Amino acid sequence: MGMMDMPPAFSWSHLDRIAFSWWTTILILLAGAIYLLGVARYERATGAAWSRKRTVSFLGALVLILVATESVVALYDMTLFTAHMIQHLMLIMVAAGLIAMAAPLELALATVPGAPGRWLNEAAGSKVGEILGHPITGLLLYAIFIPATHLTSLFNLMLTHMWVHHLEQFGFLVVGYLFWRPVVAIEPTRHPLQPGLRLVYLALAVPIDTFTGLALAMSGHEMFHAYTTQPRTWGGSLIGDLHAGGAIMWIGGDFLMLLAMIPVAIQWMRDEERKAIEIDAQLDAERAAAEHAAHVAAS
Repeated sequence: MGMMDMPPAFSWSHLDRIAFSWWTTILILLAGAIYLLGVARYERATGAAWSRKRTVSFLGALVLILVATESVVALYDMTLFTAHMIQHLMLIMVAAGLIAMAAPLELALATVPGAPGRWLNEAAGSKVGEILGHPITGLLLYAIFIPATHLTSLFNLMLTHMWVHHLEQFGFLVVGYLFWRPVVAIEPTRHPLQPGLRLVYLALAVPIDTFTGLALAMSGHEMFHAYTTQPRTWGGSLIGDLHAGGAIMWIGGDFLMLLAMIPVAIQWMRDEERKAIEIDAQLDAERAAAEHAAHVAAS
């Protein structure tokens, strides 16, 4: 299968164009319906309200996935490397983070009925489930997936086989979810990270985007021959598009990662302040007890 038909020359007047896909739309609607059904089952079974913030996060993620895969971004994602990179950041950095904030696994474990529910709980509690949920696994998958899909021949496969392209998009969401789970720290886990360690975790991820983006932005040649087999007859040069896409990954990825550090840093400071207050209260209580004991002994 070759690349998609060449879209018209990009223009800012094309921002309202779409790349509609029935199966993508159906999958997104189905995911939303399943999540909302799970919310209803959870509230009926427990009598407690499922967090509205989680529901909004999941629906927001679906809207963002729809925009990334069916808007003008998707119209050019097989033609312009810059469009692909924008789509990449939307999926793995934002949509996947929102999915992690929606706690879909926790909801599924509590609401999937019958044998599938038992199997899911057994899988989540297994050694494999523990490994998949470990922060090191999320970080390693991110560290492998990003350069592998942008600095190797896998990218050429994505450009020439639509199923590989869709598989990569799905991979962005799965790897992104596993990466962001320890950061948002909403779903129960056997290996929770304290806020200070979450900052370290994010700091370790920053060089991954930086390295990959710089490798693309500083390349002296077009790295993906699939672009040269069906060259554009409009727009800038292939190498210029490659460099711009690399800059988007480098600067955009690092910016979004640093942006994610802000609420984690705030939580860390609040936790440290709370701990300091608790220590002060404990010391005051011990001091008061010692003074009382001394007063009793003296009397």
